[in-house]
Amino acid sequence: MVSRELNIARALWWENDTLHLLDQTQLPGKEVVLHIRDITQLIEAIKALSVRGAPALGIAGAYGTVLAASEWKDSSAAPDWEQLRQKVDPLISARPTAVNLEWAVKHVMTRGRETRAGTRNEAYRVLEQEAIALHRDDEERCRKIGEYGAELLAESGRVITHCNTGALATGGIGTALGVIYSAVMQGKSVHVYADETRPLLQGARLTAWELHRAGIPVTVMTDGMGAALMQQESINCVIVGADRIANNGDTANKIGTYHLAIAATVHNVPFYVAAPISTIDTSIADGNDIPIELRGEEEVLSWGEIHTSPEHVTAFAPAFDVTPAAYISAIVTDRGIASPPYDFRAFLQNAN
Repeated sequence: MVSRELNIARALWWENDTLHLLDQTQLPGKEVVLHIRDITQLIEAIKALSVRGAPALGIAGAYGTVLAASEWKDSSAAPDWEQLRQKVDPLISARPTAVNLEWAVKHVMTRGRETRAGTRNEAYRVLEQEAIALHRDDEERCRKIGEYGAELLAESGRVITHCNTGALATGGIGTALGVIYSAVMQGKSVHVYADETRPLLQGARLTAWELHRAGIPVTVMTDGMGAALMQQESINCVIVGADRIANNGDTANKIGTYHLAIAATVHNVPFYVAAPISTIDTSIADGNDIPIELRGEEEVLSWGEIHTSPEHVTAFAPAFDVTPAAYISAIVTDRGIASPPYDFRAFLQNAN
């Protein structure tokens, strides 16, 4: 095998007290960078899906905590942590299904309090350094997920993925796409089939853009084509990301994942999930308790300014579905590969 260098995008970065976001609502047509300087702007960007993907939401939330404290810069007054908590609560609720967002905000807040900074300016810089450290940590976790997961991919083959789980969804090379990137960088030959991912087309717009930019062959297909493709072609595996994983391995991911997992099971195609341990919520026993975000009906009834359904009809628009652990062949984490039957309390204890 001959190793390769890839041209991999990045979703967000911090510079000069400003969070810079590649606006994913503008891709693939335009590369527009949003310069976020306050928490209200960030909440709006998160709700609009300018930044999305569980790990990237976590990083954005960490920097959002810093933005919430932006008025503390250069102040010698004592930090008011309760005031700051009230400011970040709306940030946590901006996307309720992705556990990383809440986890990252609370992590940065907790670390800030623990330092017992004497002034608001000192507290602000502590929060900033914690957010930067969390970003670098996610970059390293993506690298590890990629290395572990690449072992599961054949030297040459076809892989199906759903939604976007690459650099645009994380602080590094990605989770599920990170596995693909790592395999290709190791010299493996991978052709990716990307579900378009209705209703917002994250697969067609973002995953295809990322992979094409990186020089990896990609074919876009509608969400309903997965079963037929597995029936007609030799597919090596399906690999997807996750927004929350219950203790028993039940996994919430972008709507459309569940029926792809069923099709993979019927056709004896391995179905893998790739996610950092921050996505695992051991307080939830199974998928029945994972909160599912409902999006606005207009996302299903129209595309942009174009109405694609008759007036006066309604739509059902959950952003995620839950894939039972029974359909998941393995879950790739930054601490190794978990195999069924899943018990993540025990897995994380042993991984430590």
